[in-house]
Formats: sequence, C-alpha cells, structure tokens
Amino acid sequence: MSPTPPLPIPLKEIAARFGGELLGDSGVRITQVAPLETAEPLHLSFLAHAKFRRLLAGTRAGALIVGREARDLTTLPRIVCDNPYAYFARVSAWLNPLPAVRPGIDPAAVVHPAARVAATAYIGPLASIGCGVSVAEGASVGAGCILEEGVRVGTGTRLYPRVVVYRDCILGARGIVHSGAVIGADGFGLAPDDGQWLKIPQVGRVVIGDDVEIGANTTIDRGTMGDTIIEDGVKLDNQIQVGHNVRIGAHTAIAGCAGIAGSALIGRHCTIGGGAMILGHLEIADRVHIAAGTLVTKSVRQAGAYAGAYPFEEQRKWRRNAVQLRRLDTLARTVALLERRLEQLERTRG
Repeated sequence: MSPTPPLPIPLKEIAARFGGELLGDSGVRITQVAPLETAEPLHLSFLAHAKFRRLLAGTRAGALIVGREARDLTTLPRIVCDNPYAYFARVSAWLNPLPAVRPGIDPAAVVHPAARVAATAYIGPLASIGCGVSVAEGASVGAGCILEEGVRVGTGTRLYPRVVVYRDCILGARGIVHSGAVIGADGFGLAPDDGQWLKIPQVGRVVIGDDVEIGANTTIDRGTMGDTIIEDGVKLDNQIQVGHNVRIGAHTAIAGCAGIAGSALIGRHCTIGGGAMILGHLEIADRVHIAAGTLVTKSVRQAGAYAGAYPFEEQRKWRRNAVQLRRLDTLARTVALLERRLEQLERTRG
C-alpha cells in the first residue's frame, strides 16, 4: 500500500492518480475524506446515490466525487467518474493506510522452537505460536492471538488481538482477521444413537484464500473430513457463522449475523444480507444476491436477487396480517374449490 501523501494535497493530484474528469478549482486542497453532512472545507466527500442529493446544498466539503449523472448538480470542485463509491474507497485507502507492521517478536509472546516466523513479521505480546506454525513475510499476529500447531499465515496478513486459529488451518496472503474471530473450531457434527448424541471427529481444515477479510467474532468451522474453503477476495462481516464443509466462492460478501449451515456451497460474486440464513447442503449459484433476513431453504440455481423477509409494519396491523398468513393454506384450497365449481357452471351453461 502506498504511504500517506504529504498533506494537504491538491485535488488535481488526486485526479491525476485515480483518474476521472476534474471540474472546478483543481487547486483546492484536501486533508481527509468525510460524509456530505459533516464534511469541512479541507474534506473530500462523495455522492453515490440519488437519495443523498438533498445534502449537496448544505455540504461544506471542499470538493466532491460524483457520478456522471450528477456532474452538473453542484458548482463545488469535483471529480466525475463512473463509480463514485469505489473511487472514494481508493482515495480513502490512500489517505488512511494501515499502520506499517513493526517486525519482531514481543518478549511476552510464546513461540514454539519449531515455528517459523519471518524476519519482517510481527508477533504481539501474549500471543501463542504453536509447533510447525508458519508466519510469512510482513504478517502481523496481534496480542493474545493463539495459532495452534501447523497453522500457516500468508504474506502481509493481519490478525488483530485475540484471534484463535485451530490446528492446521491455512490463511492466505493480505488477509485481515478481526478480534474474537475463531477459525477452525469443530463443526456441529453429531450422530443420534439411542437417545444420545455421538460426536463425529472433525478432521478437515479451514483453508482461506488471498485478500479475505473476516469480521470480529465471526466463526468458521473446520471440515468434517474435507476442508471448509473460503476463496480469494471474500469479505465476511462481524458475527457470522460458517458451518463445516462450507465453500464460499471468490469475491462474495456476507453481512453481519448471517448463518451458513454445514456443506452449503456459495457461488462467486454473491452478496448475502445481514441475518440471512442458508440451510445446509444447498447450492447457491454465482452472482446471487440474497436480501437481509432471508431464510434460504432450497438451492438457488440462477443468478439474480432473492428475498424472503416479511416487511415490518405497525404492530396491530402486522398481527392482523399474520392471522391471515396462517389461513393461507385453507384460503388456497377454498379458492381452488370455487374455481372448479365455476368451471363446472360455465360448462353447464355452455
């Protein structure tokens, strides 16, 4: 990642670096990014959706990033581009890079003699690095992290404090794992036997690709026999549960509190909204978009947007509608019977 540029920076330098059509005063100077409603004259803000156009008139931002359809909605200095949100993300990352990794092993860390820690990697205080663990160049393992035996951490990957990675799991390059995440715990594998449950050993791993981000307190279970696989570029929000033997395709993004049961296969370039639930052993095709709160009970074979959440409304009205929902089966049978009788009457009259 490029180092932070000298501040303040002229808008024309941002446009020269990231492209786009520059309109207005190209010399206006920028020190940081900010939303439209709180931006100050040294801030760069953006407009990515029509519903926020009302904020343009009152913003104090020094300059804006806008889409081509909004190029003439303001006289403020602006960069016009095809995707304002992505442009803003790139500029923000440039202005706010992650702190550089400080190489070294903290004296309070416990590192097994058979572990391999690259000279440019960092191991924080009270971290525990097990036998056969490999921590690659530029990786960072935060305070209190636990890496059990055989774990591999790829180049430039950052583990924030108190991440736990169970034995033999693999994390690719340039990943980010936030605090409290647990990777490789046993999957929920149980066999019923005469009124009790027998635990099925979970002997697979979790294998995570490159450029994956895993949110705080998210849990990814190891496979029962094969591996749980998270492909390149996947983004997981906080407090997500990923069951054993799940496979999540490349560049899929999943919002907080979603749950994916064991052996579900999620395609590439999908989005899954917060609180959505996907039952086990289902297949979700590439480029499927599932709305927040949706319960997916069968496989989705075609790309597209899917929703199953009942929208909220005033409580008394919701209760009345809920009563009607319970009667849908009876109403459907009644309608079918009436349709048959109507057909009979029409044939008799005909």
